[in-house]
Amino acid sequence: MGRIEVEKISGVLIEDQNIEIVERKGLGHPDFMIDSIMEEFSLALCREYLKRFGRILHHNVDKGDVVGGKTEPKFGGGKVIIPSLIFFSGRAVEEVDGEDIPIKEIALRSTKDWIRENFRFLDPEEEIRYQVETKGGSGNLSDIFERGGEMPEANDTSLGMAYAPLSYTEKMVYETERYINSEDFKRRFPVSGEDVKVMACRIKDNIDVTIANSFVDRFVADEKDYFRQKEEILEDIQLQIDGMSERNVKISSNALDRKNRGENGVYLTVTGTSAEMGDDGQVGRGNRTNGIVPYNRPVSLEAPAGKNPVSHVGKIYNLLSNHLAEEIWEVSGAKEVYVSMLSQIGRPLNDPLLVRIALASDGRIDETQIKDITEEELEGVMEFMKRYVERGKSAII
Repeated sequence: MGRIEVEKISGVLIEDQNIEIVERKGLGHPDFMIDSIMEEFSLALCREYLKRFGRILHHNVDKGDVVGGKTEPKFGGGKVIIPSLIFFSGRAVEEVDGEDIPIKEIALRSTKDWIRENFRFLDPEEEIRYQVETKGGSGNLSDIFERGGEMPEANDTSLGMAYAPLSYTEKMVYETERYINSEDFKRRFPVSGEDVKVMACRIKDNIDVTIANSFVDRFVADEKDYFRQKEEILEDIQLQIDGMSERNVKISSNALDRKNRGENGVYLTVTGTSAEMGDDGQVGRGNRTNGIVPYNRPVSLEAPAGKNPVSHVGKIYNLLSNHLAEEIWEVSGAKEVYVSMLSQIGRPLNDPLLVRIALASDGRIDETQIKDITEEELEGVMEFMKRYVERGKSAII
């Protein structure tokens, strides 16, 4: 077993820091979209490989883009001029013993299903173009899957990082986006598109929240109607946020809006996402594995979406670090827990080169207990990832 280092750390806790900045890119944001699409592609490949061969074969479809198209949003309803493009690259086993795996078909099917499930006004057949350039895998990386043994070897030298618990601001940002994209909210405010971004800046006990939310043009009669609905939505969100805490939270929405400029002065979309007209998305630019972008915290820069769940530590160690941080925080009594997992290419997945557990605590730290928990989770890493695949739902949230 590689080194497991447990240490007590000092410093200013996140809640006691004067300034905290947190972001969440929501469901219809182009970066969230392409992360989710490539992760759904990976999960669909896992299911196909398991069905045909009884095991998951090599793939890393963690490269892809949403390329914006062109639309003409209009009060009362506009139109799509040039459909957006979803570009797939990466690698995946496409043939085994003369049997072809329909990589392109799997990519298209999983993507269209995800769009239909998550968007009300985006037609995956007519308003999206697709270019699938995913090809067969690298020889030595594919060979990892053929070497036998119960524990796969890491296919990269990489760092997974996570922490627990979320701060108040982090939870508020996460829950606010999920609230705006909830079924109930969309039922009450159908004008609200799926493209939502929430950015919060906390200065001591005062929090400024800036929300970007695309409006769907077919539900807006004119400029006056736009600002009326925007005000109703702001009031609703403010009540929701006020119900979470007694802190002073000030929110603004679509801050670029300007009156008396017609359709050019407001945030209108035809389909509910800015991806329709030039706001591109790229894998890895979305949220971290805990669903936010926390600018005050140490996080891995890996892009977990689309990486295979068998050997790619860029996915596995980030998901496992997140799980381990929460588990240790719950049992240790620490105020904050930070977990770092450093892999070395070729080492067994249950034997990372280093695991660092850093705890901010006023009390005694049971180092033996923490190391035992860490070793147990590492030994169960394949079962952990098996449950993730069987769940059949992306953890890229």
